[in-house]
Amino acid sequence: MLKKIKALGGAKREKKEIIINIETLETRVAILEDGKLDNFHIERQEDNRIVGSIFKGKIQNLEDGLQAAFVDIGLKKNAFIHYWDMIPEDAARLEREEGVRAKSSTRRRKKYKPNEMQKIFPIGSEIIVQVTKDAIGTKGPRVTANLSIPGRYLVMMPGTHLKGISRKIDDVKERNRLKKILSRLPVPENIGLIVRTAGSGTRKVSFARDARTLFEIYNDIESGIENTPAPCVLYSEPKLAERVVRDYLTEDIDRIYIDNRDMFENTRQIIAKFSRRSRNWVQMYGGEEPIFDYFDVEKQIESAYRRKVWMKSGAYLIFDETEALIAIDVNTGRHKGSKSQDESILQVNLESAEEVARQLRLRNVGGLVIVDFIDMKAKRDQNAVYRCLKEALKKDRARTNVLQISQLGLLEMTRQRVEESIFTSGYTDCDYCSGRGRVKSSLSMSVEIQRRVSESMRKDRNGTHSMRVTVNPQVLNRLRNEDEQALIDMEKEFHGHLTFVSDGHFHVEEFTITNDDNGKVLFTSIEN
Repeated sequence: MLKKIKALGGAKREKKEIIINIETLETRVAILEDGKLDNFHIERQEDNRIVGSIFKGKIQNLEDGLQAAFVDIGLKKNAFIHYWDMIPEDAARLEREEGVRAKSSTRRRKKYKPNEMQKIFPIGSEIIVQVTKDAIGTKGPRVTANLSIPGRYLVMMPGTHLKGISRKIDDVKERNRLKKILSRLPVPENIGLIVRTAGSGTRKVSFARDARTLFEIYNDIESGIENTPAPCVLYSEPKLAERVVRDYLTEDIDRIYIDNRDMFENTRQIIAKFSRRSRNWVQMYGGEEPIFDYFDVEKQIESAYRRKVWMKSGAYLIFDETEALIAIDVNTGRHKGSKSQDESILQVNLESAEEVARQLRLRNVGGLVIVDFIDMKAKRDQNAVYRCLKEALKKDRARTNVLQISQLGLLEMTRQRVEESIFTSGYTDCDYCSGRGRVKSSLSMSVEIQRRVSESMRKDRNGTHSMRVTVNPQVLNRLRNEDEQALIDMEKEFHGHLTFVSDGHFHVEEFTITNDDNGKVLFTSIEN
């Protein structure tokens, strides 16, 4: 039955499926287009994801120099908020939600004078904020007072009267229809609504259901503001599976497959609130083979963790994720080429542009991204690659900003960082190399050991030097087989005696120099 379902779908358009895997410790969601992994999300049971959650907090500190405040929202680290985000602004909110365009003149960030914000928000005063970025590393969460709560077809914005349509809906007739629906919805005071992209083609009754659900959420938030002392949580975003259904379930989704009975029933109930017909898109997977293996997702996910990513043409990408930026290098690899070198380079770069956009989504990386495309002589080729990347990034729900390819052949872009990348959250620094990915060579260690032994002997030229040097077996092999004569010469020069001992428990970069007469440690390479 399942294989028959997989064969369904139009031949002309791409077949889109959502695969949800529920396990004890984590939930994984894959979005497939014609069987190819296009987006991937993972949420672990121990994750404390708070993006989108709304808190009632207390102002702890105001920093005029940073034009920012620190807010206690009940977590280990205080939240960070810019002054210009502390007072809700309709234009800024419009621009953020669903890509609705706001006038540039209203987007300017106001700079507050010293002590000006202190009058509005004294230390200890309460503020209602929403998390826009999770705590990452040593930094606390980023918050804003511009609240927005997404529904299935609408985004509710408490504290404003705005009503708008996503600019991604560009059909004039459809926009006019949606404006009429919005104008007739019974909306409470001080609540704005934006129609999401998923609302295109949706019936009025579905908007009414969605609006009622959002207004119920707002009533609960208002009750919390009035009755619960700060700091406290007023609203929490739903779990991953429910968020994906809410955000990705559009008319072009063919099927949703879930391998957990409870989640299957729950998802059908959620979807039925919006569209009773759409709940039939949800299918229960009961095969013996793991669901991600059955849909060939597991192997595709592995590429999101690899440093090297191969492409169909034989070219490949190298991803290096650092704390400051993501560096991506494009290489021709085994690409056979076209009629001319310029055509071959353009083909590889165009393929790479699409794969870069996909990998950024899969890896969930953010911040500054530098892409080193293969050098192109013609400006038209550079523009073609730039346009290709911009087009591919339209699928990305995170905000991106892409600059033209520079004279050095580098493309700079930024991608909104909301939470840790899957690599950072799924891996920990290696205990052996401390996250560097490399250790010193045996030659480097031999040079350092000889330098430290010589230093120790020079400190007491008139004494009799009997020293024991304990090293990693790999390093001892180098000292014994290749550097023995240098050590003999050192003994003669300083009239000393050296004994080398290997210890399998020693790190390759670890060694100690001990006075063999009294057991005193003269030098150790590993700090306590």
